[in-house]
Amino acid sequence: MKMYIVDSFTNKAFKGNPAAVCILESEQTDQWMQHVACEMNLSETAFLLKNGNEYALKWFTPTGEEDLCGHATLATAHILWEEQLCNDHELRFNTRSGLLTAIRNQDWIEMNFPIELEQEVTPPTELIEGLGTAYRYVGKNRMDYIIEVADETTLCNLQPNFTLWKSVPSRGIIVTSKSDRSDVDFVSRCFYPANGADEDPVTGSAHCCLGPYWQAKLHKEDLVALQLSSREGLLKLRIEEGRIIIQGQAVTTLKGELLA
Repeated sequence: MKMYIVDSFTNKAFKGNPAAVCILESEQTDQWMQHVACEMNLSETAFLLKNGNEYALKWFTPTGEEDLCGHATLATAHILWEEQLCNDHELRFNTRSGLLTAIRNQDWIEMNFPIELEQEVTPPTELIEGLGTAYRYVGKNRMDYIIEVADETTLCNLQPNFTLWKSVPSRGIIVTSKSDRSDVDFVSRCFYPANGADEDPVTGSAHCCLGPYWQAKLHKEDLVALQLSSREGLLKLRIEEGRIIIQGQAVTTLKGELLA
């Protein structure tokens, strides 16, 4: 069984967010996929099985299955085209979040994802105490909390209390601000301590919420986003017919064969 590691949302090796991609030859149990994800020990491992003209796609962290993952989907599409496993112009993935598609646009990959709107909420005490700084807004969607802070400097200097945040009832916590840079619209950092990843390098699915949030604030249809982890990642976003188009680049860093 072929295995790959791909750095997503970057054009440089060892930047962006690494994901493992496993090309299945036949159906496997969720328990087996969970074991493989633990062995890979990355934030996500994607499992892909061809089904006619479409693909079944699942994502697992070392601790469980995910409903939606952007960087592992990008990694999967990248491998299918780079390894010439598929020459279709459009890839179609059946997932726990419905049908997702991807197309190539020169050296960028465009993924069609659902919008995950947030609603303003009263934040739990652990969330605000763990943030440790003033905030402008707190919202929540079905997966994550989103917090807007004053500026990029505040975001860069953020040192969350992960012990407190582990008790916050959500998949993760997205913290964001308007960018100070002329070529970037907004910046973010994404934290998932309850799922074993204190800070995620680049989180495609978080931008299903961040995209429409900043589109409404900045009144722009096309957005450039930078996730400010130590590895950093660049995304281009476009709201289109009630969906969000997430564009990214990817680099393969490892090819191998799973023997188990």
